[in-house]
Order: sequence, then C-alpha cells, then structure tokens
Amino acid sequence: MNLRYEKHIAFLRGINVGGHKKLKMADLKLLFEDLGFENVSTYIQSGNVVFSAKNVKNLEEKISKEIEKRFGWQVPVLVKSCGGVDKILKACPFKETKKTEAYFMLLAAPPKIELMEAIANLSYPEEEFVIMPQCVYMYYKNGAGKAKLNNNFIEKKLQVAATTRNYRTLAKLVELAK
Repeated sequence: MNLRYEKHIAFLRGINVGGHKKLKMADLKLLFEDLGFENVSTYIQSGNVVFSAKNVKNLEEKISKEIEKRFGWQVPVLVKSCGGVDKILKACPFKETKKTEAYFMLLAAPPKIELMEAIANLSYPEEEFVIMPQCVYMYYKNGAGKAKLNNNFIEKKLQVAATTRNYRTLAKLVELAK
C-alpha cells in the first residue's frame, strides 16, 4: 500500500498565553519533525503548525502525548486537513466586510444536534454567531476580548473541545500549506 503525504494544520490551545505553558516555536517544529512529520512550519506564537503526514491516525493524541512527555504539561491539540480548513474559510456565512474580522471556533467533533439547537437562539448585543458541525463562526462588533460567546462558553454548551483563530490566521495557514 502506497501512502502519500497529506497536508495538515495543528492548532494547540492555551500555549504562550499570559506567561503560561511557554513553548518556543523552534522547539515545537523540532518536536513535529521528531514525530516523523515533514514540511513542518509554524506560524505565530499561539501554536499553529503546518505539516505533512503519511499516517493520519491519532494525530492529536500523538502530538499531545509528545508535548506532555517533553514539556511536562498537557495541551489540547486539534488537527484539521488543509482542505478542511480551506472549506471552513470558504463556508463563512458572514459578508465580506465582517468575514475578515470574524473568528472561527474550530470544533474537534460535530456537536450533538440538540446541543446546537439549544444555543442557536442565544442573543448577546454586538455578538453574532453561526453554528456548523465543524466550526462556530463568530463576529464580535466590539472585539473578542470581553465577548460572552467565547471559546470556553461554547465548549461547555456544545460539549465539544474547540480552539479559536481569526480569519487572517486561518487564511495564512492555508496559504502556507499550499
């Protein structure tokens, strides 16, 4: 069986925030290379890694376990195919003027329909969201800093692990992967 390399993007959650879980991107790149991944590159300090992998089974688990082994702490890791991230970007329901200021809450798994329906009608002034099985699209008129509909809130309500990135970051990662 001839396996071909597939391009993926790993999103690490909660590193290099407020002085906690400090991880140099050079060390992260080396960790990915040591795991046998190829064409590894990182983008900004928030834990975004573009890489190629032949065997795509349990990528999140492999990466997470290796981080814990080397650095002594756990980090939630979400891995999406480059094509999957590109589709998420293209499916953004916001108009072009809001799209480039939108945030994309990437979901580790599709949430249960009843949980999606339970929060679909929530309303917070100056905050808009659209829930899809792979992503919650967020727009914060006054910025994400004090938003009520934040990553932790949505994770709790949907009972699914998630990590959030802005439009520019996702677009750049897809560009790097191509």
